[in-house]
Amino acid sequence: MAEELNPAVSDPAADAADPEETEEPVKQRKNGLYPGVSDELAENMKSGWADTELRDLEPIPQAAETAARRAALSARFPGERLVIPSGNLKTRSNDTEYAFRSSVEYAYLTGNQTEDGVLVLEPTADGHQATIYLLPRSDRENGEFWLNGQGELWVGRRHSLTEAEKLYGIPASDVRKLPDALREATGPVRVVRGYDAGIEAALTDKVTAERDEELRVFLSEARLVKDDFEIGELQKAVDSTVRGFEDVVKVLDKAEATSERYIEGTFFLRARVEGNDVGYGSICAAGPHACTLHWVRNDGPVRSGDLLLLDAGVETHTYYTADVTRTLPINGRYSELQKKIYDAVYEAQEAGIAAVKPGAKYRDFHDASQRVLAERLVEWGLVEGPVERVLELGLQRRWTLHGTGHMLGMDVHDCAAARVESYVDGTLEPGMVLTVEPGLYFQADDLTVPEEYRGIGVRIEDDILVTDDGNRNLSAGLPRRSDEVEEWMAALKD
Repeated sequence: MAEELNPAVSDPAADAADPEETEEPVKQRKNGLYPGVSDELAENMKSGWADTELRDLEPIPQAAETAARRAALSARFPGERLVIPSGNLKTRSNDTEYAFRSSVEYAYLTGNQTEDGVLVLEPTADGHQATIYLLPRSDRENGEFWLNGQGELWVGRRHSLTEAEKLYGIPASDVRKLPDALREATGPVRVVRGYDAGIEAALTDKVTAERDEELRVFLSEARLVKDDFEIGELQKAVDSTVRGFEDVVKVLDKAEATSERYIEGTFFLRARVEGNDVGYGSICAAGPHACTLHWVRNDGPVRSGDLLLLDAGVETHTYYTADVTRTLPINGRYSELQKKIYDAVYEAQEAGIAAVKPGAKYRDFHDASQRVLAERLVEWGLVEGPVERVLELGLQRRWTLHGTGHMLGMDVHDCAAARVESYVDGTLEPGMVLTVEPGLYFQADDLTVPEEYRGIGVRIEDDILVTDDGNRNLSAGLPRRSDEVEEWMAALKD
């Protein structure tokens, strides 16, 4: 990795008064090999560069959808200035940053994913005027493009403001001028908090936590029902995820020779080739690690005769993620006890999926799945019945642990800021997408179950779209029934 002449990340709010005329001094690396830049070199670097402006750009595929979302936002908050930041780079260590992922609210409303961006909706007589504030192209005059660690020759070309207007269908302006403009603004303002401290500081005397939370809640609830573009992206994410699971099955012998990391790396390759990234840390839990709900260390052994609980999802380039889980016999065949537990979870998932339909209570699928699991636990003598007592007291939760699903979208646990009455106490509508993911987990140190159960964990998870007449399993491309899983694995290994 090359050493930067100026490792500092530029502050887009700096020199807001006149960014085109102000030159920041070059910040030298303490132990850099070049002591400075000669006047001759600085002058040389200003010229001799071709015009690379992109003039034949088409709007992004979701431009119509993002415009409709902004219109809905405008209608909800008439007469108020609305500020939605993308966020800033976060330092990983010293002068290296984490890969940037913009705030979901910003990406949902614009389709843009670059750091330091801000969407502002200015109130007008008949609604709002939207402007997207971005860093313009690297400045060739002041040397930022080659001297700054976030300059064009270090991290790649940014779109010009004119290009951005064509892509996103929104007037674009220089974000470095925005903080001063916000400080001088009058009238009611709301901002999505937690992403850009500089923007929040410029609004510190104009906003309140309560009003800002109302904005965040609205934008979370707006994503409860997906439009056609979003459903297509989720299906794309799921299809890539299915291929990623197939990739893993084909290399289980190599994972046995190494560790769970081989499984993680195999799935990650598919995610990066076909999408933006994984949608969350892949859970590649072999053997007793399957009993740890979010096992992402992935540093354990993979042994023939054990189960592999693989919970993973590809995230598309537009940030929509799949979230799928299969519990697979590493040697290709379930043992008798593994199959009994697996089939109970499958039965619970079948009951949960059947409860997903328009007009149903959101909680119905969870209740249906939990009832089946409670029945099996009583039947096996692991908890004292009757089943109604078990459910009333929540006694099954010693082994079921978690809720049976959640909303899915641009966040793996999507719409988390929505009001309880709109989400968990709400009613299912066509266009909602949720996971159904019951599980049974018998911890290795659980002395209340027979020894042969200990260390077995099973979860089956699919991504379910609520349709006008019921539901559609977006992840039906992966087998779920135990005999079908065995057949699928055998075919992939042939």
